[in-house]
Amino acid sequence: MKAALLDGKKISAEIQGEIKQHVAAFVEKTGKQPCLAAVLIGEDPASAVYVRNKERACERVGLRSELHRLPAETTQEQLMALVDQLNNDPAVSGILVQLPLPGHLDQTPVLDSINPIKDVDCFHPTNVGLVSQGRPQFMPCTPHGVIQILHRNGVEISGKHVVIVGRSEIVGKPLAAMLVQKTSPSCGPTAANATVTVCHSRTQNLAEITRTADILVAAIGVPKFITADMVKPGAAVVDVGINRTDDGLCGDVDFDAVGEVASSITPVPGGVGRLTVTMLLDNTLTAAKLQAGE
Repeated sequence: MKAALLDGKKISAEIQGEIKQHVAAFVEKTGKQPCLAAVLIGEDPASAVYVRNKERACERVGLRSELHRLPAETTQEQLMALVDQLNNDPAVSGILVQLPLPGHLDQTPVLDSINPIKDVDCFHPTNVGLVSQGRPQFMPCTPHGVIQILHRNGVEISGKHVVIVGRSEIVGKPLAAMLVQKTSPSCGPTAANATVTVCHSRTQNLAEITRTADILVAAIGVPKFITADMVKPGAAVVDVGINRTDDGLCGDVDFDAVGEVASSITPVPGGVGRLTVTMLLDNTLTAAKLQAGE
């Protein structure tokens, strides 16, 4: 493999060190410890692991975390009541409802009911709209992680053609909206000003389009979907996918084969996933500052 490794673990540790300093300064100034409240419904193993990782990350940077674990048979009304309770709790800075929800629950009204100033996952329509206008109060966690891992590894985004494979509300759409802005609130103009193409399941001649990308982002949820013949030599490749297969975890990119073609590539695990949790911590601190009038 000739591609340089875009190490999410290293970048995550670097940013968490910065957040820890900012949290300490906030606590010293206000006497209040920012708090992330997570809501976990049911017994999905992957969700449980993810929430546990968030709790540990909160502890590392000095944030307080609380977990509200509900049974799988929780009703829509019960879940909405808990969100309302957390909205009105002044000790809670940010609210995270772990997805996916059990099938009988409708996630849209739940996410819409979170107070936008506590919406640290950045799913509320108000926050989505602010992102699209280039004036976010929070930045979506995984897209922000993608930008950070590129920027801090010296991969310039400005003026480049970015192809995103996947149009989800969590990754594809918000990442496109962030990359076309004139500047990144956290990383400056070199981490914005891209020309962006978004591809999806109905895109025709997909490989022809992906081969035009200076930066290729895979977020489609199909194991090893992006193959070497779909990548322009010298491109930077960011793999957002996390797929559980019989052979273990893998991304949406055929890592070994694409690594022979690309100039740089993120691993799975150890890539963007690490940054997703870290940017959630950053949003929780931002929420605490907003609620304190800073």
